[in-house]
Amino acid sequence: MSKTFAFFGASTGCGLAALKLAVSAGHTCIALLRDPSKLDAHFPNQPANLILQPGNAHDVTAVSSCLTVPGNDTQLVDAVYFSIGGKLDMSKMGLDDPNVCRKGMATLLEALGQLRAHGAQGRPLIVPMSSTGISDHARDVPLLFIPMYKLLLAQPHKDKKAMEDLVIKSGERFVVLRPSFFVEGDKPGNAIRVGIEDPKTGVEKLAVGYTISREAVGGWVYQHILNGDASQYSAYFSFQVCQWTGYVFLSLIPTPIRAIATVRARSALEPATGLPQ
Repeated sequence: MSKTFAFFGASTGCGLAALKLAVSAGHTCIALLRDPSKLDAHFPNQPANLILQPGNAHDVTAVSSCLTVPGNDTQLVDAVYFSIGGKLDMSKMGLDDPNVCRKGMATLLEALGQLRAHGAQGRPLIVPMSSTGISDHARDVPLLFIPMYKLLLAQPHKDKKAMEDLVIKSGERFVVLRPSFFVEGDKPGNAIRVGIEDPKTGVEKLAVGYTISREAVGGWVYQHILNGDASQYSAYFSFQVCQWTGYVFLSLIPTPIRAIATVRARSALEPATGLPQ
């Protein structure tokens, strides 16, 4: 059955990987981009089911334009894939916009509230991209990564945590994804595994790993969340996926390792259901 998805941050990475699959499968996809021409190379003949909206994810009006079914302003989209981010500024040891994700999520939630106030119906599944290394309950990254996460990624992780807190308290349906450290190059034949964390009661299934590709995360999100039965995931907070990678940090670890990409946990609003394989 065809669905309608909104994409924020789909010009590259995980969002673009999921967008390509969703468009190819015939779903209606609405993507907000500051520069829509960035997708010209990926969609040279823009299909009818892909709608590109110019605008900024921190602009309520622009975000609102992506959240209803085309031709039906009273029906909200089925799901929102939220993967916006900033550019890493080494001089600041952080992002060029230190609050990019928090502000983006606040804008999204405000837009949903305004649309509902004007009669729009529906509860889209919100799927934000977060990060490992910010769990309140357990260490989900290798010891080797802790210095990098505490120093280089401290500020981006603070922003991700603030974003998570907003969506957890929002009353919306959500699945938060916490990818581990990204590497280039997909490993399409590699298995993906899932770990689970509940935002209130803690870890249900711990998974600790090193890296994953953006393509693998985007593909997994499309297959198991966007293209799946969203209702069975509405009770969860985040996912953790694994796949085989090659060497990590060049010669520091000379053997293949399991790579983890997302952590999942229950929302306090709904009971837990089945777990994807």
